[in-house]
Amino acid sequence: MEKRKLGNLEVSPIGMGCMGFSHGYGQIPERSYSIAAIQKAYAFGCTFFDTAESYGKELYYPGHNEEIVGEAVEPFRKDIVLATKFHLGETEELQGSLYNTIRLHLDASLKRLRTDYVDLYYLHRINERFPVEEIAQVLGQLIDQGLIRGWGLSQVPAVTVAAAHQVTPLSAVHNLYNILERDCEKEIFPYTLKHHIGVVPFSPIASGFLSGKVTAKTQFQGDDVRKFVPQLSKENLLANQPILDILNQFAKAKDATPAQISLAWMLHKYPNVVPIPGSKNQERILENLGAWNVELTDSEFAQLEGALDQCQVHGHRGIDESEQRSFGKLWAKNFQK
Repeated sequence: MEKRKLGNLEVSPIGMGCMGFSHGYGQIPERSYSIAAIQKAYAFGCTFFDTAESYGKELYYPGHNEEIVGEAVEPFRKDIVLATKFHLGETEELQGSLYNTIRLHLDASLKRLRTDYVDLYYLHRINERFPVEEIAQVLGQLIDQGLIRGWGLSQVPAVTVAAAHQVTPLSAVHNLYNILERDCEKEIFPYTLKHHIGVVPFSPIASGFLSGKVTAKTQFQGDDVRKFVPQLSKENLLANQPILDILNQFAKAKDATPAQISLAWMLHKYPNVVPIPGSKNQERILENLGAWNVELTDSEFAQLEGALDQCQVHGHRGIDESEQRSFGKLWAKNFQK
């Protein structure tokens, strides 16, 4: 397993998205199960764990996920890269200054995470009331103070990345990217490769579709965000089946799973990509991490890419979101009904 770089941060080629232990995928596991899952991922070789202050806010309370992750990684905190995110809400009021406001968010996260620094600190969504250049300046101060090691942006176009990077160099861009959602290929990857910025795709298995385990008969329960994912509508699940058929063919040939093939495709395509598949199932987590052992030859990759290029993708979400125009707001609005 070769490590990858997010700016100056060295990580395993696949990380672990921890959101599902707190919300977003229906009933959550027992806390002890979640902690064991994170620790098993580390034992398997994962050194990159992703959380956020907002994970858990609908069902439990802000910071629920950070508390779980903090407890789980405490025994090996110094040996991993820990990422979390702060959220400047639409009605957020400045606490004296932008620096003071963000510092309050960070201090609360540090306490929940049981650490005195965060390796990678993301702005979870752009808030149009606060220019990204001003955010970048504050994050630069936090880096200088040793409170964070690097910073990033989530769900942003290349123009926003460039504006922020010119003020304080970014370590990573945390955008939606997978076989069905390829907006990042147009401008994000060219810019990030040129400027040595990592790309950390969330939902790299397309909310489970690319695993083959989500079908038109699947029933999403409780707060499951997949109720609102465009590709997982019944009609789009059926229309996108040819893509899954291709993945199944390659999975059979490589003695792998469709999810592993979709992750291996991504790892082969871009040297600066570090996907963070999320699951609340221990077996599935280790399966996803095992994709770093599935190597596609150049010929196999070309065949797979060529076959995928012949397929039309049905359903699209995109990457240009903000606190004012967020997919998460749609989920929250519907969940609260």
